[in-house]
Amino acid sequence: MKNATISEYLEQLGSSSPAPGGGSSAAVSGAMGAALVSMVANLTTGREKYSEFQDLISDVISRSQKLILELTDCIRKDMNAYDGVMAALRMPKVSDEEKSKRSQALQDAYKVAISAPVETAEKSLEVMRLAEKLLFKSNVNAACDLSAAAIEARAGILIALENVNVNLPGVKDAEYVGKMRAWVSEIDAASEKLLREIREGVAKMSGGK
Repeated sequence: MKNATISEYLEQLGSSSPAPGGGSSAAVSGAMGAALVSMVANLTTGREKYSEFQDLISDVISRSQKLILELTDCIRKDMNAYDGVMAALRMPKVSDEEKSKRSQALQDAYKVAISAPVETAEKSLEVMRLAEKLLFKSNVNAACDLSAAAIEARAGILIALENVNVNLPGVKDAEYVGKMRAWVSEIDAASEKLLREIREGVAKMSGGK
């Protein structure tokens, strides 16, 4: 999937195959947000008006490019995680021993399936934080793209959180489930607040053109 064209990816996403699915689209959305952050930073590089922020701009470019690669890799991780759950579900369950092995395999597979969107959400939150760093310190003519980056990343987070929530009921570890539900609430609230602040900041930047 990493080397697929947009058309090829969308064709596979829209096919009858369950993977790639929502989880991978969350990673794509986050990666698009990171690319937009990089674009805004690159459009600011070397401009005298923003000379005092050039060290920050260089750091944002480096970090956003790294996030693009990491989120792109999350596409593969999400697809592999789905395959793991399906493999566990197909395990034999006739004897007691088989049932026990299948049950343990499923528990392990569900946690892997949760870890993939968790990483996507955390990386996408980093994208939003980078976008926030560029408020009032980047090319004002590209300010709206900071909002676009934040919206893309927030969408990736929301989709990823849905994937976490849909897998949690299959996990029997109550302590793990409790921690993950608390984490979901925390990252949801943090990203919602960031999006609001970024859009408000962009509105002020645009008003000062």
